[in-house]
Amino acid sequence: ALKQCGSLDVKEPFAGLMTQGMICHETYQNADGDWITPEEAEAAGDGVNVGRSEKMSKSKKNVVDPASIIDAYGADTARLFMLSDSPPDRDLDWTDSGIDGAWRYVNRLWRMITEPKIAIAAIGEAKPDGVSDAVDAAEKAIHKTVAAVSSDLDKFHFNKAVARIRELTNLLDDLNVDDAGAAWLLRLGFDTVVHLIGPMMPHMAEEAWALLGHTTPLTETPWPTFDPELAAEQTVTVGVQVNGKLRGTLHIPPGLDEAEVRELALAQDRVQLAIEGREIRKVIVVPDRIVNVVV
Repeated sequence: ALKQCGSLDVKEPFAGLMTQGMICHETYQNADGDWITPEEAEAAGDGVNVGRSEKMSKSKKNVVDPASIIDAYGADTARLFMLSDSPPDRDLDWTDSGIDGAWRYVNRLWRMITEPKIAIAAIGEAKPDGVSDAVDAAEKAIHKTVAAVSSDLDKFHFNKAVARIRELTNLLDDLNVDDAGAAWLLRLGFDTVVHLIGPMMPHMAEEAWALLGHTTPLTETPWPTFDPELAAEQTVTVGVQVNGKLRGTLHIPPGLDEAEVRELALAQDRVQLAIEGREIRKVIVVPDRIVNVVV
């Protein structure tokens, strides 16, 4: 507006505005109707009226002291919980169970790195020959996670990024350490998880990065890259509908020819039962998403 009025010669230095959500908490009142803090409500016991969750404010005393949270869980845990619970443009309900869940994950990840089930491979060690199918699949999952998290961070989808990192953590924790190539895969996986979680938990990530044997600080290390071929989806799930009702699913390679998709969809038993004795008017194929048979 100032530029249009002639008062400034420069345009605004951004193309859009993202308004952050508010941190909310339950509200509490004593028998006299006075607002009380969560700590006072816990100490008071049964004589407390619990109100709806509202944005934290001094007037209603539904605030949580950051110092007590940091003392109990650490700043990284608090940051991880707030980023993982909801998108940044929506309100967040602060709960004890939420912060406890983030704390359990942080501790599990720390134990995985500091007390690995087997000795992991050295930094920079090449992928060995003859790795197991499970290790191959896990390698692809790592590349997919790097691609997805990189995209999520660019779009401010922090909660999605954290969810993907936790999924990868679960995969690494469940890996059979007796599989051929497991030590190499765990090196790749641990390095990747710590790197990806760095923006959310910078203090813990730097400590873990050093414990993994790296001498260059994490903040000075380039962001991990991914192989587009390994990150690409090998199959897609396509729903098959008859007159708008789901009758089956197909698991097919992405980009499969439309005629082949139509043939596979019509060959499904439940689809055959649904269209039995009726004329097929048309088959609508939305590539890699859905097939709708109209009868």
